[in-house]
Amino acid sequence: MESVDVLVVGAGAAGLMAAIHAGRAATPDTRILVVDGARKIGAKILVAGGGRCNVTHHEVRPEDYGGSSRNAIRKVLRAYPVEAVVAFFAAEGVNLKREETGKLFPTTDKARTVLDALLNAVSAAGVELRHPVRVESIERRGDDFVVTGPDFEATARRVVLCTGGKALPKSGSDGVGLEIVRRLGHSTTDAIHPALVPLLLADADPIRELGGVAAPVRLMIRDGKGRPIADYTAPLLCTHFGVSGPVVLDASRYLLAARAAGDQAIAVACWLPEEDRDDFEQSMLGAPGGATCQSLLKGRLPDRLLRMLLHAAGVEPADRVRGLTRDRRRDLLDAVFEHPLVVVGDRGYTFAEATAGGVPLAEVKLASMESRVVPGLHLAGELCDVDGRVGGFNFQWAWASGRVAGAAAAMSIEATC
Repeated sequence: MESVDVLVVGAGAAGLMAAIHAGRAATPDTRILVVDGARKIGAKILVAGGGRCNVTHHEVRPEDYGGSSRNAIRKVLRAYPVEAVVAFFAAEGVNLKREETGKLFPTTDKARTVLDALLNAVSAAGVELRHPVRVESIERRGDDFVVTGPDFEATARRVVLCTGGKALPKSGSDGVGLEIVRRLGHSTTDAIHPALVPLLLADADPIRELGGVAAPVRLMIRDGKGRPIADYTAPLLCTHFGVSGPVVLDASRYLLAARAAGDQAIAVACWLPEEDRDDFEQSMLGAPGGATCQSLLKGRLPDRLLRMLLHAAGVEPADRVRGLTRDRRRDLLDAVFEHPLVVVGDRGYTFAEATAGGVPLAEVKLASMESRVVPGLHLAGELCDVDGRVGGFNFQWAWASGRVAGAAAAMSIEATC
């Protein structure tokens, strides 16, 4: 059995950042080891942002996250804000550029640039990285931890657990970390489910015939009584299985969370997000005598989507706008501005970009990410009950929580020497 001072379990975004800052905060004789069960390190980093790695967002707020309280999330984010992350990567030779959406990418447009910088920083900090090493059990024995797995056994004075949630299980995030913290005495949220995940629509839903069609959409999540839960505006992509795209990914966690809690929540799409329904109805009433329903919407919507919406409203493309009955006009307005999506499920963790749920932040000391339940255990990243929107927000949480946890773990070793 080998002995280390700080053991970081998981070498994803949070784990690598924890290892780097643990190494930088430690004294030269402190032994720090980071292990990961994957054969290839950094799978999530490499696939993020379509292979370009959306490192962070130019503006990050607690409101961009779900899960634990916003005040708790704010305290961790403030400890390592966006400016500090940008400076960190610049110092490692990775310059970031801001795109129109506010997302920050490496100027190389290559995720490998980001991963290589992190791995080089781990080595430069004097931290040993070892993989594939799968950890399956962590036990507290006296003042130390005994950490074991197939062909691995070690004692550690401090453990930083960064195993991720359940999203993208092929990368190694298979939920084992959640099982470990439960066995150590932590609680996890009642509901743990995919976040940032495409949604499945009913087999007969005509949207499934529009594969490849994309449009800006306002997507509203409402509870069973019609009250608003979430409201996002961004592009939506129609697919052969249902809907995807940024607006769907952002809204998905709120729909799934409400349904997991037993609410009959629904998703409603407004296909003209920049237009007001009443104003649009007035334009219909004032349309020229020869204007057709198709000509009224032509150019505002993709042609295939337009035809589908007209059919859903029971309107023919050649029908004159001013010839519509009041009921038929209302049906058309409903189809365009209040279109219910019959969501029957989601694509699961294999296609999810994040996990909703985990260890509540109330169970950690926010200044150090040290467990309030198990002294000497630090938690970071997706293992915590924090999940962000599309756009680099989950990476920002990983960088911030990892940095806080890693540095605090190393400094606690020095303080006890």
